Amino acid sequence: MLLLLIIFYEVDNFCKQFESEWEKILISDGKRKRNRKSRMTLSEIMTIAIFFHHSNYKHFKHYYINHVMKHLSTEFPRLVSYNRFVELMQKITIPLAAFMQFKRTGTCTEITFIDSTPLAVSHPRRIHSHKTFKESAKRGKTSVGWFFGFKLHLAVNDYGEILSFLITPGNTADNNEKVLMRVTNNMSGKIFGDKGYIIKPEVSQKFHSKGIRFITKPKKNMKKKKIPLDDMLLLNKRSLIETIIGLLKESFSLEHSRHRSAGGFFSHVFSTLIAYTFMEKKPSIKEKITDFSYVF
Repeated sequence: MLLLLIIFYEVDNFCKQFESEWEKILISDGKRKRNRKSRMTLSEIMTIAIFFHHSNYKHFKHYYINHVMKHLSTEFPRLVSYNRFVELMQKITIPLAAFMQFKRTGTCTEITFIDSTPLAVSHPRRIHSHKTFKESAKRGKTSVGWFFGFKLHLAVNDYGEILSFLITPGNTADNNEKVLMRVTNNMSGKIFGDKGYIIKPEVSQKFHSKGIRFITKPKKNMKKKKIPLDDMLLLNKRSLIETIIGLLKESFSLEHSRHRSAGGFFSHVFSTLIAYTFMEKKPSIKEKITDFSYVF
């Protein structure tokens, strides 16, 4: 229950500032919009969506009906029906993305690990009948086969903190220059990735001018190059980001194929990333010191 209070405190403080700024943007476009007030506040909706990933439930419907409505009615006295809450989930996509981007990302330590993971939205046999993401999702291929959906690109530091994230169609290459520019924005130092992040010399020069060096192992058909020992040791620690992705998928239920709307999909992904940032002890290759105590 303490974690629930911590999440709500952080989210509520963010929403107090975000909602006033968001209202200005909505008003400035000159269009009149129906603004139906909900019984639940934005911070309550976001908190419930985030806390789901710490609840050990695999299905949001079971979590909301069997846990939230039965055991959290005191904490959330203005709960709505499950169907109404699903409608409200469509409205928290942008607030969740902003909260993650501006409040829950870590600090660049000059040592960054980068990787991507597929987010399938449909079983391969049902691709042709899939309607929700018919125009936006694409076929992609990984080392384990084909999938239909999106890719989540992640960059983390050596303390296991998420530095940056980006969602692209499933057919987007890991070493796509535009994707890398967005994912590594405001970063510097060494970025360690797998062979999918090998980039052309002219592209590498662009990143080098920004203070960024991509370090990967060469492919078998490439000319071997010498890699400094400290870089090789860190390159061998690249399993850190694979562990984090595994946690997101297995423990936080990042991926499933039951999405019925784009808003629900993106809200689910962003709330998963936020839930991970509230982990007390994250996978890391260093121990982060946040407090000093002296004994005399």
